[in-house]
Amino acid sequence: MTETPIENAITADDVAALAGVSRWTVNRAFKKDASISKASRSKVLTAAEALGYVPDLLASSLASDKSNLVSLLVDDFANPHKLIMLERLTRVLRTHGWDTLLVNTSNGADTSAALLNARQRRVDAAVLIGVSFNETELHAAQGARRVKKLIVFARTSENPDTISICCDDAAAMTTITNYVIEKGYRAPLFLAGPQTISAHLGRKETFLNLWESTCGTRPNYISVPAYDPRLAFSEIKRFFESLGGATKPDVIVCENDALAMGAINAIRYGLGMRVPEDIAVTGFDDIPQADGPEYRLTTYRQPITAMAEGLVSVLKGETDERSLEQFIGALVPRESA
Repeated sequence: MTETPIENAITADDVAALAGVSRWTVNRAFKKDASISKASRSKVLTAAEALGYVPDLLASSLASDKSNLVSLLVDDFANPHKLIMLERLTRVLRTHGWDTLLVNTSNGADTSAALLNARQRRVDAAVLIGVSFNETELHAAQGARRVKKLIVFARTSENPDTISICCDDAAAMTTITNYVIEKGYRAPLFLAGPQTISAHLGRKETFLNLWESTCGTRPNYISVPAYDPRLAFSEIKRFFESLGGATKPDVIVCENDALAMGAINAIRYGLGMRVPEDIAVTGFDDIPQADGPEYRLTTYRQPITAMAEGLVSVLKGETDERSLEQFIGALVPRESA
């Protein structure tokens, strides 16, 4: 069988000939911050569109050691807040000239392979958005120089080879704790997510310690292995059913909105009680569902857009990385507490 020959691809030289400029000018026309006149760029882009030309991004990255590609590694898609993060991150990165490679990492082995793949694709940074990233894997990945920059987003990492970009969880939970105390609640339960070390949240510790120092008692807490409303539903129902005649909590402070949604569903449909009349609930993140009539969740809104801009400043080498764990959000009071 005779194969049909592949047509020659359109090159930068073809565009240069049609536009009446040099190949060098064509190359610069496709670089976001290159020095080139508007008239020359317009001629090149018009010629490129007429010929159907697109620049070879791989070749450009080999020449400049910069791919303008960022890998996003996500491991907990049950948490609806991840969709908000991905939308903001991809939009802000694209505005500043970076494209993204999305990778679903469900365990440590996936993370290791994904980081190696990111290095092979010459990404400018790998951004970890999740909870199950193993400290050993992170250290090995950075030590082997698999990625240029290893960034943990929306969590604090203890690994000195990573850069953390996150909300100030201590300040945020102090705001929530003070709000709960001011509203008159006196028997809180804290509902936490996965108790990880490498990608940590300080919300539980801040709440428990501040409540104890202010009110003189140490609150109870329970945790679930993933930020999944279904797991929160089951755990809250089990906890209350195990109390018997003991004093029941009057407020459940949840580590994020996904857990708060499950807690509210458990209170109403698993235990037959009311929110907030019998038990109040607070969350963290302010996902779109939090403002819906079925939840009306009191929560804390993270400044995700500002954090995404912080990521861009890291990619550009413009920021003091030590200041990227101090983003301040805002309390959003609603009827659930």
